[in-house]
Amino acid sequence: MDSFNLTKLRSYIPENLPQLPKLPRLPSWHTSMNPDEEIENDAETRGSAVAATAPMTPYTDNPAPPAEQGLSLEAPQPISSGPKSNLDLINECDNFPYYQTNSKLFFAHIQTYYALYIANYPDTELGYILPSVAAVFKGLPDWEVDDTNRSLTLIIGNTEEERSKIVANTTAALRATGHFKVLAGWRDELYPVYGPNHDLLFSIERSASALFGVVTYGCHMTAFTRSKKQHSKGKGKSAALDTSDVERVDSDEEVEELRIWVPRRSATKQTYPSLLDNTVAGGIATGETPLESMVREAGEEASLSEELVRKGVKAVGTVTYFHIRDQRAGGETRLLQPECQYVFDLELEEGVVPRPSDDEVEGFELMGVGAVKEAMRMGEFKPNCAMVLLDFFVRHGVLTAGDEGYIEMVARLHRRLEFPTI
Repeated sequence: MDSFNLTKLRSYIPENLPQLPKLPRLPSWHTSMNPDEEIENDAETRGSAVAATAPMTPYTDNPAPPAEQGLSLEAPQPISSGPKSNLDLINECDNFPYYQTNSKLFFAHIQTYYALYIANYPDTELGYILPSVAAVFKGLPDWEVDDTNRSLTLIIGNTEEERSKIVANTTAALRATGHFKVLAGWRDELYPVYGPNHDLLFSIERSASALFGVVTYGCHMTAFTRSKKQHSKGKGKSAALDTSDVERVDSDEEVEELRIWVPRRSATKQTYPSLLDNTVAGGIATGETPLESMVREAGEEASLSEELVRKGVKAVGTVTYFHIRDQRAGGETRLLQPECQYVFDLELEEGVVPRPSDDEVEGFELMGVGAVKEAMRMGEFKPNCAMVLLDFFVRHGVLTAGDEGYIEMVARLHRRLEFPTI
């Protein structure tokens, strides 16, 4: 941090969100997607749904007076009205708008954020940043803010090592100011950021990744059991097993019940406290493969041995989404979190019981599919974990073409992200 003077850095932090001009059209870095007929100068362009609402005082929910309205968007809120459909669960996590389905809403978001670049790739966007975050970088060494083109560029560093050092110095200095609440969850873990040729451009502290809006990577595993159960039919017999728990019927009398190990997050966690989670989940650090990350997390979070996991775990694809953070994520709202989760399945014998080995999980419960689906409907799961479970249900035939919104649901679980990925 030799190049930083914290007193000087604090002087760059604005007391109020900068007021930005209402642009007549998209900045140059997105005009290729902007048909002239889509852009208007009036409030209709931004859409009543998005709220040309009053900008916020930095990272609070107190709106400024109406006269100070600008490009700011309302902070997202969890869907809370009644039981949630499968598409509600997806919309709550994959909530950055799609150009194809709502171009006005898409452009309202695009016109709000700044794009992140590095000098070596001046035409490649690496993330989207709130204007109040970009404003803090004005005058800082090694960075350039362009309000006209709405961009933040790392202008120094020709190698991954050089760029990573600059990013580390910057984020450490920002943390020292105490200005950004999201940095209070500093992890001392580095996340990779990749370029258009799948090359590693730089690494960034995990808690700072959402400030820069870069793609992050994680691994999520669903551990489950299968067991034979009697499926009684007819008058005078016991009630039939809930068919939502049934993966395969072998006869009129016997079915195979599918159950899932579900942990509850600690009430003291900074992000999504007390919500339900996937059996094991965690971030993938720079230099780590998805499988190695999965093995490590399984031991740390669920006390599952390396031998057991390596022998039984199956890599079954990815789930991708573009999330706008709400208050449950901790720290500032409206930060962007495009993510790719590598998904794994692990079938366990009935005698194998995951157990917490750190303070991040309160405990594990073996839940039938029906109970899991009901908890999802009631919003008890962390949003991205609900996405992973929907993918699990599709792959295991729990959700089929007869379910409402099936085609859209399957497509939305695998979003093509706007930024380079590995």
